[in-house]
Amino acid sequence: MIAFAQIFRAVALGLLLAITALSDCRAQSPVQAEEYKVKAAFLYKFAGYVEWPPRAFSHANSSIVIGVMDADALADELTDVVAGRTVDDRSVSVRKIRRGESTTGLQILFIGGSDTARIAAALASVKGQPILTVTESESALALGTNINFVIVGDKVRFDVAPHQAESQNLKISARMLAVARKIIASPS
Repeated sequence: MIAFAQIFRAVALGLLLAITALSDCRAQSPVQAEEYKVKAAFLYKFAGYVEWPPRAFSHANSSIVIGVMDADALADELTDVVAGRTVDDRSVSVRKIRRGESTTGLQILFIGGSDTARIAAALASVKGQPILTVTESESALALGTNINFVIVGDKVRFDVAPHQAESQNLKISARMLAVARKIIASPS
């Protein structure tokens, strides 16, 4: 009877571990992996369509640094995308940002997920700094992000709030605005 109970526990534990492993594999489905690739490409491309004030860089030849918060798989994909590439003669690098960590030295900050309180806190922490903020939450534009990714059909698109960027001394190119899904007007 004791041996049967031990075998039953071992089998139950094995099943639990297998289910956990399967759920981890599904956490980044092929569709989500493709979405991350597209978002990573967009993040890299955004750097070429934004004009930062000189104070955004510590040196004339400083890299463009893209911070990624709460989206490690996207950060890994973005690292592959930017490898060996430049924007306006500046190298591009990626930095994973943990909550509460300094955003000093960033030019772009991507905030993953849809937790409104967490997004609001992250946006508040960079308010007034020349950091382009990019999110992927329906409520993020109302919270003050500059760019928000949206899924339309099966495609990744983005909405832009140029007035938000201007309040951070950033200038978004008209060419980027032309391909945005939606441009959010300044509140009256």
